Amino acid sequence: MFSLAMRSVRHRPGRFGATLLASFLGAAIIMAFNSLHDTAGAPGVDDVSSETLGLAAGVVGGYGTLLVFFAVASTLTVNVRQRDEEIALLRSAGATPAQIRWMVVGEAAAVAVVAALLAVGPAVLGGQALLTGFQDSGQVAKDVDHVFGPVAVAAGFGVTVPASMGAAFLAVRRATRAAAGTARASGRWRRLGGWAALALGTAAVCATFTFDATDPALMAAPAYGAILLSVGLAVFSPALLRVLVDRLERPLGTLFGASGLLAVQNMRRRATQLSGVLMPLVLFTGMATGTLYMQSIENDAIDASGLTRSVEDKNLETLNLTVVGIIVVFSCIMLINSLYAATSYRRREFGQQRLAGATPGQVLGMVGVEALVLTVSGVVLGSAAAVAGILPFSSVRASALVPDQGLGTWLGIVAVAAAATLATSVATARRTLRTPAVRAVAVTA
Repeated sequence: MFSLAMRSVRHRPGRFGATLLASFLGAAIIMAFNSLHDTAGAPGVDDVSSETLGLAAGVVGGYGTLLVFFAVASTLTVNVRQRDEEIALLRSAGATPAQIRWMVVGEAAAVAVVAALLAVGPAVLGGQALLTGFQDSGQVAKDVDHVFGPVAVAAGFGVTVPASMGAAFLAVRRATRAAAGTARASGRWRRLGGWAALALGTAAVCATFTFDATDPALMAAPAYGAILLSVGLAVFSPALLRVLVDRLERPLGTLFGASGLLAVQNMRRRATQLSGVLMPLVLFTGMATGTLYMQSIENDAIDASGLTRSVEDKNLETLNLTVVGIIVVFSCIMLINSLYAATSYRRREFGQQRLAGATPGQVLGMVGVEALVLTVSGVVLGSAAAVAGILPFSSVRASALVPDQGLGTWLGIVAVAAAATLATSVATARRTLRTPAVRAVAVTA
């Protein structure tokens, strides 16, 4: 099966483009930040510079590992789902579920190794840019030279390849069981994980009130609480989406006509598949909103106290803004990849709808309505998780339940989420609709 996986990657490389891109960017970010560990451990680096570099590498490295897994998992899930017929054919030809799983895992491993190799050059440049940024802000001494060494390389390959293989294994399990016709209690472990994330997130948010206003670790509890709540809500997003669609059926039909009704029917039927789009939306909105607002509250509190910002304060702000930047990049990649793959895969569905009497404009309108509902759902769920962390932090740090910061930052985050979702969905659907309906139906999905 491993040789079959290599032939699949070699002869049909276009199938793995989205996965390669996600793995490449993940490996580049992980190696760039972990090169700061190599730099911090070089001879002659002072203690303050070493501590700053080590803290940045450790914190962002942890986020990077989580986000690489989510990014690769989202693209591989769509990729495997599009291969249902191929997997069913392999099963009918005698391949066992274990053999198919190892084939897909082997493909993912091969793509991850190639991605990590390609990412070495950009990671070197990225690590140098990060070091320059720390030096320009006065957090690292000017005489420290960038080192790209074994820690960076080991982290890049050691995270990207196992994360890709693990994501592929989880993605293909469902496909092989469906092809084998075996029934199981679906989603039990997923639901347990979701409840655990919600419980831990709630506990972390409540723990905010046990800290003093000037405690350096104050932001950690609500920030991690908001992240865990975002993950928990993302897990339950398919069920929440069904509830929302039921409530919106009549308004969408009234506002958008046939396109709205088509969108309602499709979202009911494809709620589980659409969770691959909702998850990055919820994570992006929750993490970005929570981190940016908490950092803004922290900055205002320091300014109001009249104290000069310490190196620790600058380190925390730099890390928070860097983490948000990584979240934005990865979430957008996950979102765009998932939307592009999922919408392209619907060529046959679009053709059937057109042969049944729907016009290209109605089909395009249906995709636009779906994207609008997904955007609203993701923004609402992510914002709820963020607010759950922001309010306790503001109450303790600024002695005000509602922070003074306005809606400008949140509106900017919403604008990015809406632009990525609507633009990718509509543009991909428009391109897909160029295929004649008869030809689209004739081509297997």
